[in-house]
Amino acid sequence: MGLRSFARFLKSLIILNKDVSTSRGMLYPRDSETREVRSLDGMWNFVPSDETNPTQGIRDQWYKDDLNKVREVIGMPVPASYNDITTEQSLRDHVGTVWYDRKFFVPRSWAKDQRVWLRFGSVHYEAFVWVNGELAVKHEMGHLPFEAEVTHLLKYGSENRITVMCDNALIQTTVPQGKISEVANDNGVSIVQSYSFDFFNYAGIHRSVHLYTTPKTFIEEVEINTDLANDNSLGYVYYTISVNGSAANEADNALYARVQLYNREGEQVANATSDAKLSGMLQVEKVKPWWPYLMHPDPGYLYELEIELHAANEELLDVYRLNVGIRTLSWTNTTFNINGKPVYFRGFGRHEDADVRGKGLDYALLTRDFNLLRWIGANAYRTSHYPYSEESMQFADRHGIMIIDECPSVDTENYNQALLGKHKSSLEQLIHRDRNHPSVVMWSIANEPRTQQMNADTYFQFVATFTRSLDSTRPITAAIAVPSSEDKAARYLDIVSFNRYNAWYSNPGRLDMITKRVIDEATAWHKKCNKPVIMSEYGADTLEGLHLQPSYVWSEEYQTDLFSRHFKAFDALRRQKWFIGEFVWNFADFKTAQTYTRVAGNKKGVFTRARQPKAVAHLLRKRYFALGREMDQCSFPDDLFTYIAEPSESGKHDSTDL
Repeated sequence: MGLRSFARFLKSLIILNKDVSTSRGMLYPRDSETREVRSLDGMWNFVPSDETNPTQGIRDQWYKDDLNKVREVIGMPVPASYNDITTEQSLRDHVGTVWYDRKFFVPRSWAKDQRVWLRFGSVHYEAFVWVNGELAVKHEMGHLPFEAEVTHLLKYGSENRITVMCDNALIQTTVPQGKISEVANDNGVSIVQSYSFDFFNYAGIHRSVHLYTTPKTFIEEVEINTDLANDNSLGYVYYTISVNGSAANEADNALYARVQLYNREGEQVANATSDAKLSGMLQVEKVKPWWPYLMHPDPGYLYELEIELHAANEELLDVYRLNVGIRTLSWTNTTFNINGKPVYFRGFGRHEDADVRGKGLDYALLTRDFNLLRWIGANAYRTSHYPYSEESMQFADRHGIMIIDECPSVDTENYNQALLGKHKSSLEQLIHRDRNHPSVVMWSIANEPRTQQMNADTYFQFVATFTRSLDSTRPITAAIAVPSSEDKAARYLDIVSFNRYNAWYSNPGRLDMITKRVIDEATAWHKKCNKPVIMSEYGADTLEGLHLQPSYVWSEEYQTDLFSRHFKAFDALRRQKWFIGEFVWNFADFKTAQTYTRVAGNKKGVFTRARQPKAVAHLLRKRYFALGREMDQCSFPDDLFTYIAEPSESGKHDSTDL
């Protein structure tokens, strides 16, 4: 290596902690006295680009006219992943760009004294959006929302066209990472997307698309923090409001906000008028704190916060409402507490994944999933391995399900400056979006990063420090898969989470090699870091309906035995106090890239992909409710135990003996 080449090599190893741009706006679209929301969900026109010519549509300006004038279009539902909608293999495995468009009307009334915004809940991975042939917005980072003002681009009282180009290509500087290569096939060359993460790279317009109006001067940001006092009988809600104004006579006015808090019955329990900085505090007597599921008879209690923005002459400018859960979080080197009470996490890793719709938002599926979470007695899940829909966060708020909120950094490696910038940007967008959700109790900054590699120490120090600068009220974790002796990142976390597949990827079939190994590894993490420890993934692939006795890999009996051996380790660790949670991998079976190690996807689910329980779900349900009763004094569901026989008086037992 020459001197210049060596100098370039050294320069590539240096990572600097540069600033990233920050998000603005992005409040969830809600109707009010001053706002109107319209959905653009439904059937859109769709065209895939040629894989070998992904930029043709840009060069030929497909966005200047209807797509059906440049290519034959097909119907494509929004929201949904496009991959599994048709019967075409080429579309399922498509790499590169695809195009959507649709027509819509804007009423004439929207042209008067207001602004109009176009908002996407998620487009994976990169999106370019045109309105009536003019570029409105571009955004990189799947699974996160973006928006743009389109007031000046619309035709009021007539028809408009929206065009979207979506690019699913992942490279070494995207989050998550991937590689694109050209591989010879029988007819020439194929463009191949490869990635190391173990879930299918679904793409498309995954979440809802909305048009919404605001006044010319409007509430752009709301940031909420809460606290409890007097043995949780007194609550505090701290609010900060940011305003965006386009009308000089309004923006220059002295503005103030009237803030009112309502309980579940619609009764006002607190009110205040903000100071000139549009911030302040509400005090709530006899407060009802937000509690996780099974930690309280009434979990997930939410208040409604109503914000009225006024000009100095008392003119009402804007109204926005959002739900607020009042709770506190705290943590030490051995515990995690909510409202002053220690928490033991019992939950899942999950995926936004379902047959046909892929990662597309589906309220029926979302409702089913939360019913299953409550049925099985879980109190938490991790949004593995990307931000989930805003609607799912709202469900978690209402159901009292705690969320470890994870950014899209999965299997991260080859640390470099460009990757660091996008990693930090993904966290900034995530925290900006989810900071007001009481269900969000922890930030996860990565899943299974290669933290033994060069530069991992500096890289994750920068990422963790940046995350704390955005929100210091929640602890930081990451799901680490490398051994504790090799890891360079856990020292920067508040809570250490580790993934390990004993008797599956390690020593498959050896159920006698689980319990001690789990205890030893968790102990090693705590000894090294002196922090609380969670086992964030364990499990085994299981083909539903496969029964083998004695148990054998892939059978339902094997999954049940493997879980039981883990339970024994967890109970031994719980006595050490610093072990604070167990997360199954996975909630439900999900699709992956094609490989001979996967039978139609990853089968580690406790539930099938159709959301039906495997045998292990009933075992796990008994454990989660038993833990709930031991720690939080919850009651058992009536159907938890199946009647077997009436015992004799001399040896009478009941469910309390379990």
